[in-house]
Formats: sequence, structure tokens, C-alpha cells
Amino acid sequence: MNALALIQVGLILLCTTTISSLQCNHHPLQQRKVIENSLQLLDKMGEKFPQQCLREKMSFRFPKQVLKPRQKETVKVAIEEIFQHIFYIFSKNRTLAAWDGTALEQFQNGLYQQIEQLEACVIKKKTLYFQSKANRLKLKKYFKKIDCFLKDKQHNLCSWEIGRAEMRRCLQLIDKVIRKL
Repeated sequence: MNALALIQVGLILLCTTTISSLQCNHHPLQQRKVIENSLQLLDKMGEKFPQQCLREKMSFRFPKQVLKPRQKETVKVAIEEIFQHIFYIFSKNRTLAAWDGTALEQFQNGLYQQIEQLEACVIKKKTLYFQSKANRLKLKKYFKKIDCFLKDKQHNLCSWEIGRAEMRRCLQLIDKVIRKL
């Protein structure tokens, strides 16, 4: 390979690295837009919270400390993991949830795209975040509680509505954190 070809390859790699890092630097603004869209889709999916479900309300207690690490890169890793858990929850048996299928699909697609973009930005940061397994375990426990609640209620309409309301609160917390970044 001649020197000119090596310079061209080097410039391409430099440009690619610069472009991908620019995407990650502008990511909080993009995340806010995605979260805003996700919240709108959650509203569009179903109607108002059914009155008959008020008796079954459950407090899942989101572990807010996982979104308060010292470095903003670790916040991105936590957010990516939260999105993965939300995607998993909404990929479950929804037969009794009378939701708008198109809005649900758009919600899932938006989460999936966000996960993909965040993964590209935080791959190197994951090792730092996961060294603090306590945060990861707290998130797993929180989402496991929601998953068990859905299973215990046999994925009935009220359990899904309660789950949808909880995911709304979760996304609102993420939005608050992103605004501070």
C-alpha cells in the first residue's frame, strides 16, 4: 500500500470516529426527543387509567440512585439498561391489554433504536458502570418486580395499565436526568 492510500484510510477513520463521537455528544437532545415521543406513544397506546384498576395500584419504587452516578457516561449506560428492561417488559404477553397496536409498535421501535444508538456510545463505559454491580442489581430487582406483578396478575388489563403508568414515571425520571446533563 502506498503512502497516499494510507493517508486516505487514515482520514476516513478519523472522519468516522469524529462523526460517531459527534452523535454521542448530541445524544442528550436526541434522547429527550425520543423520550418525549415515547411518552406520547404511551398515552396514545391506551386510554385514561381505568378507574377499576385504582384498587390494584402498586408501588414499585424506582431506584433513583442508579441515575445519580458521578460521571455522565455512566448515566448513559444506566439509561441504556433501563431502555432494555422496558423493551423486554413491553415484549411480553399483551393479549389482555386493549392498546393501539401501531402506537405500541412505534414505542418498541423507538426504544430499540435508542438502545442501539446508546450501545454505540457507551460500549467502553459499560465496564466502569458494571463494576458497581449494586446499581445493576437494583435495576434488575425493580424490573423483576414489575415482571412478576404482570405474571401474578396473569397479564390482565389492570396489570398492564399499572405497568404502563410505571414506565411513564420511569421515562419521566430519565427525562429529568437528561435535562441536567
